[in-house]
This record gives sequence, C-alpha cells and structure tokens, in this order.
Amino acid sequence: MSMSKRLQVIVSDEEAESFRRAAEREGTSLSEWARRSLTREARRHRGPDAQQVLDELERALACGHPTGDIDQMLKEIEAGRALR
Repeated sequence: MSMSKRLQVIVSDEEAESFRRAAEREGTSLSEWARRSLTREARRHRGPDAQQVLDELERALACGHPTGDIDQMLKEIEAGRALR
C-alpha cells in the first residue's frame, strides 16, 4: 500500500486564481489539476524510454547516412578543415 504525501507550493494570488480557473475549465478540483500537471511535467522531463530510443535509432539508420571507421572519418573531417 502506498502512502500519500502532502506537497505545499507557495504561489502568488494571480497564479492561484489562474490555476483555479484552469481546474474549473477541466471540471476537476484544484488538487487533481495540480497532480495531473505535475505528473505530465515529470514525464516530459524524464526523457525517452528504451523503446523510444530504439525507435529513433531505427529511424536514423533507415536514412542511409554515411558511416565508417571513426578514425577514418575523423581524418576526413580534419582534411576538410585544412581546405579552408
């Protein structure tokens, strides 16, 4: 069984009123609106999960970008810089 924790956040009067109106527009309590908003932001900042990383890697590999030995590629990059 998980325990609940109380979180106190200090906001200005204007912020509190804005949050209250947002919760009202969604037809929910301010507490529920705040929980959903915090959860959404936490997920957004968590970063991609393993499947998302694999999907992006697969998409990148499908582009057919040139690949090769890293030492050779670095030599070619440096050679290109010398041409400037």
